[in-house]
Amino acid sequence: MIFNGDFFKVEYRRQLLASLSVTMISLAHGIGLGWLSPMLPKLQSASATPIDFTVNVDESSWIGALISVGGVIGNISFLLIFDRWGRKVAIYGLAFPHMCLWLLLYFAESVEYLYVARICGGLTGGGIFIVIPIFIGEIADPSIRGRLLSIFALSMNLGILFGFILSSYVHYHIIPLVVSPLPCLYLLAAIQFPDTPQFLLRKGLYTEALKSFLFYKNIACDKEAAIKAEIQRQFEDLKLLILHQQNQSSSITCSDFFNKKSLIAICSGVVLMLLNMFCGSFALVNYMSSIFAAIKTELHPDINTIIVGVVQVIGAYIATILVDRYGRKVLLLVSTSGMGVGLAAFGIYAFFAEETEVDLSLYSHWLPLLLMGFIIFIANVGILSVTVVVLVEILPSKIRSIASSFCLALLSLFAFIVLRIFPLSMHYFGLSATMWFCATICAFGLFYISLCLEETKGKSMDEN
Repeated sequence: MIFNGDFFKVEYRRQLLASLSVTMISLAHGIGLGWLSPMLPKLQSASATPIDFTVNVDESSWIGALISVGGVIGNISFLLIFDRWGRKVAIYGLAFPHMCLWLLLYFAESVEYLYVARICGGLTGGGIFIVIPIFIGEIADPSIRGRLLSIFALSMNLGILFGFILSSYVHYHIIPLVVSPLPCLYLLAAIQFPDTPQFLLRKGLYTEALKSFLFYKNIACDKEAAIKAEIQRQFEDLKLLILHQQNQSSSITCSDFFNKKSLIAICSGVVLMLLNMFCGSFALVNYMSSIFAAIKTELHPDINTIIVGVVQVIGAYIATILVDRYGRKVLLLVSTSGMGVGLAAFGIYAFFAEETEVDLSLYSHWLPLLLMGFIIFIANVGILSVTVVVLVEILPSKIRSIASSFCLALLSLFAFIVLRIFPLSMHYFGLSATMWFCATICAFGLFYISLCLEETKGKSMDEN
């Protein structure tokens, strides 16, 4: 289990509490993501829309895609805040665009309100993928780092599930009132934790860095001398490592990026971002109700969506259990191969449902749900849950924030492309062709991970 005895060792408790506190914003962001899937068909229906206007297919694709525009802006903005003013300031800043998201949705009078709301949601999402993984990676002990980082993905999937449920059964204008207190609670929790020792050391704040180091190791001032001496030695080792990195160069230069090790790491990061989006998993989450409606399942599309949301959470939970036991690469290999098979099979079913007169009534109430559940489950075991873990660990520490921001900006760009074209592809080429394209991307990802990706389990976060 994720919360086994290791997690409750005294020296890990504050790392766990800090990680749970900051991932509350990813829970809130997940609700914003999950809101779209059941709500979009309602907004497209003149008889079911809960607001004073409806949206067409083209506007729907823009509503889906504009979150990625906000994601690119969030990647860049929060990178600057993150490196200049620290992890804590960036953590505080994540809450405010998310609050704007729900205000805009509540007061929406035209589709432009929805566009801006999704951009605000993207600002928080883009920042989350920069700030939270590096913050957790810097405070976490290597033996539990993978599981703590996986909580980030688990909390987002829980949020998506809650978003599915709220959007299906709660009135449009009640949802913002229910969710808005969550970012406020997140801010109150985040105040309790100091900035990371690594950032404070880079800023020359050695006394504050030592206090932070002791805080996250849960070492009190009155601990016995032997324990404090060992912790002091660990802190001095970290301090010397940070100073050595700074002394290598007064600033980051092109050579830091264009050496063999960095280029391989960045290339792997880019491929993982491409795989993460073009395998279709994020698009499936956003347009799931529309997909189930397209193939005319027996169950209501929103019920199917909620069931798959539960499976998604289970998959993310399984990833948190396995990531530190079996490593990152194994989970990615299992995930890409399983997704490829599942997407191909779903494409075959969609082909018969859309293009032929074959009677599928014996299968329509369970087979599409089973296939989609398998796809989302296996995606969360690896591709969705482990990608960010690997990205944070694979990049050299000196260029980690800039290179991860670059990769995550590409992730947002890829997300924009996928979310923009996915409903159009379904409309013009059919769901089956769309699924088969995603399966092909998974086959490419399986090939690359097998041959080129290194295992990062147990790797020090402070290595260059």
